Amino acid sequence: MQAPQGLRSSWRVAVLVLLASVLAGCGINNIPTYDEQVKANWAQVQNQYQRRADLIPNLVETVKGYAKQEQDTLTAVVEARSRATSVQVDASTLDNPEKLKQYQEAQGQLTGALSRLMVVSERYPDLKSNQNFLALQSQLEGTENRISVARRDFILSVEKYNTEIRTFPGRLWHSLMYSDLPLRPNFEATSQDADKAPQVKF
Repeated sequence: MQAPQGLRSSWRVAVLVLLASVLAGCGINNIPTYDEQVKANWAQVQNQYQRRADLIPNLVETVKGYAKQEQDTLTAVVEARSRATSVQVDASTLDNPEKLKQYQEAQGQLTGALSRLMVVSERYPDLKSNQNFLALQSQLEGTENRISVARRDFILSVEKYNTEIRTFPGRLWHSLMYSDLPLRPNFEATSQDADKAPQVKF
């Protein structure tokens, strides 16, 4: 005697629901989820770099009015900004270590040029007390902090993603379903002697 058609159909649905629950609970979706987090966090790093690049022209113009003789420093900042904004990296090139390094180096050069500009500003008491300059300097400092936080979040998301595809059961899912997703390179400091604490001399 055969079971009614409706009963067989409901058993199939129950088995499919059970199978879907088991698969969903075993981490099969972790790899694409973590990959998207890496991309989103990298976009946030770029967002903060763009915010900094947008502030620089106003800062340069403010300093120009007070420190015309510092033209070399101002030119270096403008050129570094131009190089930093010309190197484009998006989510599709996140797995290209050479492109990421080039981008990070350009951003590092801009950071160095901005540091020299801030040192120059110390020589001009009128500039240091200018409200525009103080506001821009404050925004720039805030942006540098945001860049640091965004890079930290990116580093953590890359670590989480790379760990997932190199450990069980993620390694299994990676080889079976997501083999097209490679290990992601992480952020590396590009400034010379970045691992050494700066010396402060008075």
